[in-house]
Amino acid sequence: MTFNITDLSGKIALITGAGQGVGREVALHFAKSGAKAVIVNDFYPERAQAVVDEITALGVKAVVAACDVTNNAQVKDVFAKAAQDAGGPIEILVNNAGNAGVNPDADARKHFWESGEAAWDSFIRVNFYGVINCTAAVVPGMIEANNGRLITIISDAGRVGEPNLEIYSGAKAGAAGFMRGAAKALARYNITANCVAIAATATPAISARMEANPDAKKKMLSHY
Repeated sequence: MTFNITDLSGKIALITGAGQGVGREVALHFAKSGAKAVIVNDFYPERAQAVVDEITALGVKAVVAACDVTNNAQVKDVFAKAAQDAGGPIEILVNNAGNAGVNPDADARKHFWESGEAAWDSFIRVNFYGVINCTAAVVPGMIEANNGRLITIISDAGRVGEPNLEIYSGAKAGAAGFMRGAAKALARYNITANCVAIAATATPAISARMEANPDAKKKMLSHY
């Protein structure tokens, strides 16, 4: 008898920021692992729809859930409708949306002491509040079902800190702390909460930076 740990048969999953990069790959992987339905969240409806089309072509049901994860009311409404369209409660949530958000402040890449609250919010709202908003939206359904899986992408920055990304590092560390607390609070309902810390990944944004500056790519790869 074999046991496939990646078998998601019958599960409904929602991935935030899944219109490109890591989120898109997670969404496609879930579809290929037998998920009943995959809900694709992105700020841009057309990006979410493109991934939904890819998943549908695989013979798996997929639903667009376009909204801003930093907007709590919007998240609640859109996630509830998406779950209804998908045919059941959301059983797996992947908090992937991050980076500096959709409209980062012009000073977001400066040292924190050279910027201000608007620049700090570029990172804090999506990487911390976004995680809280999305988790809060799906947890009641998971509690009712007495089952659920919460996964948050936190980045190595949240574990060790990164220069020039001080606020981002703090926001990711905050998300990790939030997930640890959630794990303890929700275990009694058969809900697990885990973080995945990934390092630099060839997402569209990072790929563009590496193509524009080959030396930056060499420097980045030298750390591995």
